[in-house]
Amino acid sequence: MQGMKLFNTLTRKKEVFRPLKGKAVGLYSCGPTVYNYAHIGNLRTYLFVDTLKRSLMYFGYRVKHVMNITDVGHLTSDADIGEDKLLLAALKEKKSVWDIAAYYTKVFQETITELNIIPPSVWSKATDHIEEQIQLIEILEKKGYTYRISDGIYFNTSHFKDYPKLARLNLSDQKAGARVKENKEKRNPWDFALWKFSPSSDKGEKREMEWKSPWGIGFPGWHIECSAMSTKYLGQPFDIHTGGIDHIPIHHTNEIAQSEAAAGKRMARYWMHAEFLVIDKMRMGKSAGNFITMRDIKDRGFSPMDYRFFCYSAHYRQKLSFSWDALAQAHEGMSNLVRDIKSLTHAARNAPKGSESAGTAEFRVEYDDKFDAALADDLNMPKTLAILFTFLKRIHGMRETYRAGDYQSLHRTLLKWDAVFGFGIEKYGAKALPAGISSLVKQRNEAREHKDWKRSDMLRVKIEKRGYRVEDTSEGTNVIPL
Repeated sequence: MQGMKLFNTLTRKKEVFRPLKGKAVGLYSCGPTVYNYAHIGNLRTYLFVDTLKRSLMYFGYRVKHVMNITDVGHLTSDADIGEDKLLLAALKEKKSVWDIAAYYTKVFQETITELNIIPPSVWSKATDHIEEQIQLIEILEKKGYTYRISDGIYFNTSHFKDYPKLARLNLSDQKAGARVKENKEKRNPWDFALWKFSPSSDKGEKREMEWKSPWGIGFPGWHIECSAMSTKYLGQPFDIHTGGIDHIPIHHTNEIAQSEAAAGKRMARYWMHAEFLVIDKMRMGKSAGNFITMRDIKDRGFSPMDYRFFCYSAHYRQKLSFSWDALAQAHEGMSNLVRDIKSLTHAARNAPKGSESAGTAEFRVEYDDKFDAALADDLNMPKTLAILFTFLKRIHGMRETYRAGDYQSLHRTLLKWDAVFGFGIEKYGAKALPAGISSLVKQRNEAREHKDWKRSDMLRVKIEKRGYRVEDTSEGTNVIPL
């Protein structure tokens, strides 16, 4: 294998991954805005990030992973107008903003645990890093990248010549800029807020989340938090920045502008983005009204692992169409996988210890190489999943030739691959044989020792009627659930 190849949104091509510092990888992921439940479209992106991290670890890298929690500053419009999403949720639910943020953060963390997503090395809340954000804005101000209007401090995108590079924007196309050209005081349609002033109140009421700054009382814009926190924990540049493709034209473009303008060097070397989950050909989202959560998945009788399996049916850079029928097919596939895993696990744990045969070693290495090649090719999970099922199918077809040690080596390969899949197959382990079955196996072995083949066959039938298959090898007897 020539090394991992990852698709870099910045260059629009696959590149061999080369970290900045040996085998250490700095990874930053845009996390949730905690004003509502994460929907399964959001969760597809976090599963992509988990797969990326697991794959890096599989290939021997040490990953420091930082994920932000946006608990302030994300307005209802990406154009820096409208209400803060958390404030609106607080009004609707008649709770404090802090309570809203704490509740949905907790639910999000519980949800990713259900999906067996490895938590980040650092959870980084925006409200815990206000000072860092202010300091970054001060640097940009000293370098001449900011200006003040009535509602806040803004970044002047015309002063940063590389502004279009990630999204490949045409800044002269005013139609393309219409989405963000809503504040008439802005000097350029693409300019964005670094610090927003708290609205004044005739009643003297304070905004629930506001802080003192050199420019007045207010709160940070949405984009500045990721620049400040990624730099704090990973330095600049760092290796990989991830998110959904919706982050490319505005959020990640703005992150790059403010970070690189402040530091005079690139922000991240590789930018990776997950495609949308769609339902009825529409992007899944809260505003679209096609909002499905993990709770809905479970209420329909499906498991988080069914959804994880479903997400592997398409490459992370391809749109994935969700339907309940498609999830039912994923459930069937996951059920078949669990059945096969249980059978192999049982054989590995109950077979006598022994060495691996040459034929099995050759077969195992062949499939190990196929798995590694697919994974290293920009995380081709649909292909790795197909390799897994072919591997299991061939195991069944070769059972008659196995020695006891073969089961153990094949099982170890399965566990190694699952470090990437994240299905948690160790929990599908085999229990010890029931006492009644163990007794029958012992009696049968004694009959075989005495060459009482009639009794041996009778006991085999008895064992099989109780749901276990008997396999006699040169190294002992294996008993496997049917």
